[in-house]
This record gives sequence, structure tokens and C-alpha cells, in this order.
Amino acid sequence: MTSPKTYILENQIGHILRKVSQRHSGIFSSQMPTDLTPTRFAAMAKLYECGPLSQNELGRLTAMDVATIKGVVDRLRVRKLVDSKKDPTDARRQLIKLTAKGESLIETAIPSAMKVTKQTVDPLSQVESKQLIKLLNKML
Repeated sequence: MTSPKTYILENQIGHILRKVSQRHSGIFSSQMPTDLTPTRFAAMAKLYECGPLSQNELGRLTAMDVATIKGVVDRLRVRKLVDSKKDPTDARRQLIKLTAKGESLIETAIPSAMKVTKQTVDPLSQVESKQLIKLLNKML
């Protein structure tokens, strides 16, 4: 059994992931349009990709819990970036959709997001970058 004294914080996966996440967040905030947080971007990007979704579906697809996705959608709605409409197949359900303003913003933001990804993995070769994504997805 190893001793607690042999625990080196800098060698632990959680610590390393947190530092990489902080680096990525800094790159994201420097590249993205003002007031577009990672969670708002994720919700808008998924709506752009899939079209209208229920708030529950949007939360699942963006890995946000019920309270978080509600807050994100509420803030996007206040900024007139999303709106809702009745689901034609289920009148009890509302579908969240991008407004024209939201669609324009996400179309502008996606190239910036691609630059963020490139800058985040810049220390890696292309092969290493693909391998890292594969390994991280394997951990999910």
C-alpha cells in the first residue's frame, strides 16, 4: 500500500483536467463574442445543429442538469436569442428554438469556437489531439 505522503497533486488526473479546463475557459472567453458563456454557446450550438428541442432534451444533449438548462434558456430568452413554440406532436410540450438574432449570433460564434478548440489543443500534434478526444470520450 502506498503512503499518503506519495500523493503528488500535480500527477492526479482531476487536478490536470481542472487546469486544462481553466486554460480552455480563458481561451474561450478571449475569443467568443461578449456575454456568450460556454453553457449559452453549447445550448445555442445544439439548437443550431438539431433545430427546436424541448428544454429537457436540450439539457440532456448539452450535459446540463434541469436547473442549469432552465437558467441558460431563461437568459437566452431575455436576450431574444431563443424563443419557444408549442410542439406540434404534443401540445403539453414547448420547443426551444433559435430566433433570427440567435441564429445570426451562433453562425458568427462557431468559427470562433473552432479557433478556441484549435488553440486549446495547439500543444498537441494532430494525431495526439485525436487520440486525446478519443480517450476523454472513453472516460464518459
